[in-house]
Amino acid sequence: MLSKNKKFYITTSIVYTNASPHIGFALESIQADVIARYQQISGKEVFFLTGTDEHGAKVAKAAEEEKKESKEFADKISRKVRSFKKILNLSNDDFIRTTDQKRHWPTVKKVWLKLKENGDIYKKQYKGLYCPGCETFITKKDLKDKKCIIHKKKPEIIEEENYFFRLSKYSKKIEKIIAEDKIHIIPKTRKKEILNFVQHGLEDISFSRPRKDLKWGIPVPDDKSHTIYVWSDALVNYISALSYSKNSKKFQKFWPADVHCIGKDILKFHGAIWPGMLLSLGLPLPKTIFVHGFITVDGQKMSKSLGNIINPFELVRKYGTDSVRYFLLREIPSTEDGDFTYRKFEQRYNADLASGLGNLVARILTLAERLAIKQYLPASGLSRRRWQADNHKAIEPEIDKVWRDYKKALDEFKFNKALAAIWKLISFCDKYIEKEKLWKQTKNQQSKINNLLFALAHIAHLLKPFLPETSEKILKQLGIKLIEKKPWKFKIKKRKSLFPRFNS
Repeated sequence: MLSKNKKFYITTSIVYTNASPHIGFALESIQADVIARYQQISGKEVFFLTGTDEHGAKVAKAAEEEKKESKEFADKISRKVRSFKKILNLSNDDFIRTTDQKRHWPTVKKVWLKLKENGDIYKKQYKGLYCPGCETFITKKDLKDKKCIIHKKKPEIIEEENYFFRLSKYSKKIEKIIAEDKIHIIPKTRKKEILNFVQHGLEDISFSRPRKDLKWGIPVPDDKSHTIYVWSDALVNYISALSYSKNSKKFQKFWPADVHCIGKDILKFHGAIWPGMLLSLGLPLPKTIFVHGFITVDGQKMSKSLGNIINPFELVRKYGTDSVRYFLLREIPSTEDGDFTYRKFEQRYNADLASGLGNLVARILTLAERLAIKQYLPASGLSRRRWQADNHKAIEPEIDKVWRDYKKALDEFKFNKALAAIWKLISFCDKYIEKEKLWKQTKNQQSKINNLLFALAHIAHLLKPFLPETSEKILKQLGIKLIEKKPWKFKIKKRKSLFPRFNS
């Protein structure tokens, strides 16, 4: 399913800067980060891209409402999105902005001129249904009860002269590509959804707006009276960050994308329009489009009017980065909608992190500290998932099974299942302590605690893509590192509780 090449290129969608980023994009960022870290640990050279989409009518309108210039307003929101790297502990290698005139604009202009050269950009008078929320012209098949399926509002009827992209030319090719998994769309329900959309026949799509109506954007290279439309600008970020305009070594190395990580509301643009553009450009297609669902709050859609938008910055301040990462990855099914409430969050935190992982780490380290255990671990032990220890048969099969389940789940982007596998090992270790009564002086007590230390080293390794800070804290308390050529030696350095219980 995933690329077997040594390189691995993963992207998120780019955040639209008409409002502060909410928890939905935090989910997408964290999911992409887990994939990136997992691939890196697996030995791939990873390039992880995220960024902001800053042009368009909605950004200009939001700026006007705050009595700011569009660029000033976009700068403010973009800084917030960029701060996700620190707030959420993301490992992204780059951050692209569509207002970047040195990096992004040259590629957008090159793409436009090449599409035109290939006969796929043309101008015509058009009258159609326009959804301000989607910032695109839509057709009747995009409506339900005469309203946009996504934004639940009636579209406007607009008549104007625009440049169009000849998407219809590639309709059959795109249908075949999706049907044959040339672009692998996860989950299958989303593949079925986009395939059904394409099978109805793709229509040519507006790629510009008159500049008098849309000043905030990139001018059409050979016609300054028009502005390049937001999607024909935004989608190009995936190659502009690689300096496609210069045919750079980075572009040659990392394109095509191994995974585009997106929300379900923009599948049409990534599953139909973007492949059409790439086919026209003669460029390889992305290998996988991974589509996640939405987060509801107490069963309701997040909205300003309901006042239920969850601020990820406040959530992290209150509970900590790894706690937020854990909840979103464990509680929200990776490809479906999931629900957030503070009650659910605290229940999950107390049960899994405080009483589960945190308690196990404290128990094992207390036992090891009491016996002053110092044990060597072969440096290749974690990579091979094997070690030499007394009584290893009691625990080794369980660890091997967890690794198999974990890898399978991550290869399928099932983050909650991968975490569930890790927590099975945590539960097994707790039961092992109880069964062997290791708090008492028993036969082979030291060798059994050694087994638990080895298991804990594996738990830290397994957690690395999900809870990187917690993983590092456990390793420090064990006195070892994951990447080390010489043999490891446990030097127990017990610290304060990883996850103090949260009392409401």
